[in-house]
Amino acid sequence: MSIHDQPLIRIKRLNKWYGDLHVLRDIDLDVQEQEVVVIIGASGSGKSTLLRCINHLERAQKGTITFDGKPIRTSEKVINRFRQEMGMVFQHFNLFPHMSVIGNIMEGPVHVKHMPKHEARELAIHLLDKVGLGDKTDTYPSMLSGGQKQRVAIARALAMEPRVMLFDEPTSALDPELVGEVIKVMEDLGREGMTMVVVTHEMWFAREAAHRVVYMDEGSILEEGTPEQMFSSPENERTKTFLRQILPQEEAPVGA
Repeated sequence: MSIHDQPLIRIKRLNKWYGDLHVLRDIDLDVQEQEVVVIIGASGSGKSTLLRCINHLERAQKGTITFDGKPIRTSEKVINRFRQEMGMVFQHFNLFPHMSVIGNIMEGPVHVKHMPKHEARELAIHLLDKVGLGDKTDTYPSMLSGGQKQRVAIARALAMEPRVMLFDEPTSALDPELVGEVIKVMEDLGREGMTMVVVTHEMWFAREAAHRVVYMDEGSILEEGTPEQMFSSPENERTKTFLRQILPQEEAPVGA
């Protein structure tokens, strides 16, 4: 995969508060086109808030975010245009229960992008095949497993033909035996060159699929590097402590 010089997303000195709680502290982060960046860290470290700021579901009080060289300003019209370039998949699937699977996927292209229904249907069928659910077009969400629902949610995000996909703990609400089927779809997307920013506790996904791993703690980025660097020889003591707690003993970094 080629990683281009010009970052698709550039975040500079981003700060976010909830009242007196300083949840993001001077975040600097570039994401290159076709790069898979995995953000790790303990719960409450600011990972999900950072993703939501990238997509402007949350507004940071200080700092800038640019997308493809253009600043994302606070005009709702401009933000909505940028959001169409960013697919987002959450912990919970948020599917419309009264719509079939294919209806859920067609909704955005038809009503936001004004795509003709026959084109949206063809796209939805293609995406359902892509996520391994080609036989579920007319099924309703209540009849699906958690892993199937999350794969539909990924297909729904892809239907908007985004340039980047943001994943916020996409497997954390799933039973352990269903995690693999969602991770496989994400790995396939990364291999195909989709730009991805992923917040996850699945360290094996970070190790296998990431170009770069970013460790956050208490609202700051403490360390980043290739998966090999981060998992084998991290430099920051807090990174070492975190990995020692979350990895099996035989996989923990030396000296952790």
